[in-house]
Amino acid sequence: MISTAIRVARVGSAAELAAAVLMVAGFPALMLAALVPSVPAFAAAAAVTYLADHYLHRKGSYLINRLGKVRAGLSIRFLIRQLLLVLLLARLSLADNLIYYGAIACFIAFYGLQAPHGALVQLIRNRRRMPVATRNVDLKSRIRIPDAPPRRLLHRSAEKMLHLDLFAVIGILLAAQVKSALVGFVGIGITVAVATLYVVALVPYVRGRKIPPNAERVLAAVDDWLGEYKPETVLYFSGSKDSAYQVNMWLDTMENLDSKPLIILRERAILNNLAPTTVPVICVPGGVHLMNMDLSTVRVALYAANVGKNIHMLRVPTIKHVFIGHGDSDKLASVNPYSKVYDEVWTAGRAGRDRYAIADVGVRDDDIVEVGRPQLAPIQTWQGVPEGRIPTVLYAPTWEGWDDNPGNTSILLAGENIVRRLITADPPVRVLYKPHPFTGTRSKEAKAAHQRITALVQKAAAERAADSRFATDGAAQAQAKAELARIETRIAQLAGTGGDKGRDEAEATRDGQVDVARHEEVARLRAEWNDAYWRSFPTWEHRVITGSEPRLYDCFNVSDAMVSDISSVVSDFIASGKPYAVTDSAELGAEEFKRNNTAVRAAVILSNSAAELGELLGAVRDPAADPLAEDRKELKQYLLGPDEPASIDQFNTAVANLAIKAETRNVGQESRIAAATADAEKLANAVPGQRVSSAGDTDGVGTG
Repeated sequence: MISTAIRVARVGSAAELAAAVLMVAGFPALMLAALVPSVPAFAAAAAVTYLADHYLHRKGSYLINRLGKVRAGLSIRFLIRQLLLVLLLARLSLADNLIYYGAIACFIAFYGLQAPHGALVQLIRNRRRMPVATRNVDLKSRIRIPDAPPRRLLHRSAEKMLHLDLFAVIGILLAAQVKSALVGFVGIGITVAVATLYVVALVPYVRGRKIPPNAERVLAAVDDWLGEYKPETVLYFSGSKDSAYQVNMWLDTMENLDSKPLIILRERAILNNLAPTTVPVICVPGGVHLMNMDLSTVRVALYAANVGKNIHMLRVPTIKHVFIGHGDSDKLASVNPYSKVYDEVWTAGRAGRDRYAIADVGVRDDDIVEVGRPQLAPIQTWQGVPEGRIPTVLYAPTWEGWDDNPGNTSILLAGENIVRRLITADPPVRVLYKPHPFTGTRSKEAKAAHQRITALVQKAAAERAADSRFATDGAAQAQAKAELARIETRIAQLAGTGGDKGRDEAEATRDGQVDVARHEEVARLRAEWNDAYWRSFPTWEHRVITGSEPRLYDCFNVSDAMVSDISSVVSDFIASGKPYAVTDSAELGAEEFKRNNTAVRAAVILSNSAAELGELLGAVRDPAADPLAEDRKELKQYLLGPDEPASIDQFNTAVANLAIKAETRNVGQESRIAAATADAEKLANAVPGQRVSSAGDTDGVGTG
């Protein structure tokens, strides 16, 4: 019942739901208290509405946004409460009392101050919004960007301003209760005075040296930096805030380029969700600003998504344009006809090339280059189960998707069968259950199945811990847990002293140069954290792993096999060379399932009963008798390319080769332009009536 109400109200928890109910019910209670009339009851109901409103704002509740859409926004709620207070005074026969007129005058003046306050706040925010936002770009030495106003002035400013009526409301209620206007006018005076001071405090930030430079000066400074830095390879990206992962997956690759890298983003939301990087980043929301930017040294542009705003970069003829995508799978998005607009399309392996040939969408085979998948470098190649350790099987199903297609996930029909067979396997194996983070967000059936699977794993873990056959090294695990605590504390300290938290766009642009030492320390600490995490519990302990840490690839590296569904998870796991199984939840049949999905051609195909799991476990326990080992090796090369040279080396070679093509084209174009100019000058200088041949020799009149 409560969970249904939470879902309908679009709130995040039972506490938010309770606050929402109290706030909504508080206003009828206020009216009733005003009509009765009762000052104590009115004060109690007012306190409830104030506190509930504040709590929902602090939590960022979706309900607050919805109330604004139905004309019950923050200002309206405060106004209604104040009008009901005036009604209370009238019902208390205080309509002829000075406090009555004082209350009305106070609230009129108070709302009169809202307009200049709101205008100033908006003006400050607009003026501090940069035409170009950057990270790791030195603009500080080129233009003066002043500090932002104190956070306390702008953060949740409307809510703070409206809550200043508390002094007046408390004073008026006390005046009504004790029949003395003086205390009421004290509260009124404080409200009006503090609200006026709030407005006055904002004024300096809309004038003089507290204003950031105008767009022309900022863009000139960016061009000056570009002229000094001379970027050669650009990663260009546009998309919604939810698509930031598509550019984040390429950050390590950009950091390891041999040429000078630059990242160009088109949306501020993407910049705000960008992972830490040492690569210079320029966010250019305006298409005109981008097209006027000096990118004359750039020779290669990489595109991770097919979106309309790509046209603003694609129009530059001096650059060679490449579609690199954000994954390599059998999905239709991987063979989009839009790909024809690029000079080249880079795929991981031969499979991508064949995919375009089969799709026949106009991408020429000569324009496809196989570069591997640099992002898969952290995935370690399988060397067999370490001696003395029981095998580990990772169950990493994908989520239920946006429809009820039975092939979306194995969670619903096969999940419990898979886990039961794994936890009861003999000889025993360890199970790591890492579901997709979206699991259960749309389907309550999937959420319930996930909860049952979690319970199965946790129960099996508790039973195994009580089994004397499984030894525990308590001292080593305690030491690892202490290391985890130390590392987490240090990471939290580094996160608190860096990043853009608490800074507005102008300050983040001015100060947004990454501290390389801190960046490297965080990377090192995360590797240490991962090592300590796996040592903090026994190697035989079943585990449910949710959240962002440990990462999926870390789970790959400690596992000896995986069970999953059709998704990029399978394609990535193939890089390890380890045995894997994929569930045919839609029951297409093994042959049809393999025909439709390249990535499962070397997999053990599971039915919903998971009866075939023995084949997977047999391959793990005796790699020499694994019938699919050679198939996995061939499929890995087909999908991801050869192991040697390393993928990042293949990628760098492809960038260098394309840069040469771009330079060759540009030099040729300059030569043609120079030749055409010379011909035009000869024509202009020719004697009237004289004909100039294509070789530059004259004939006709005046020749002998």
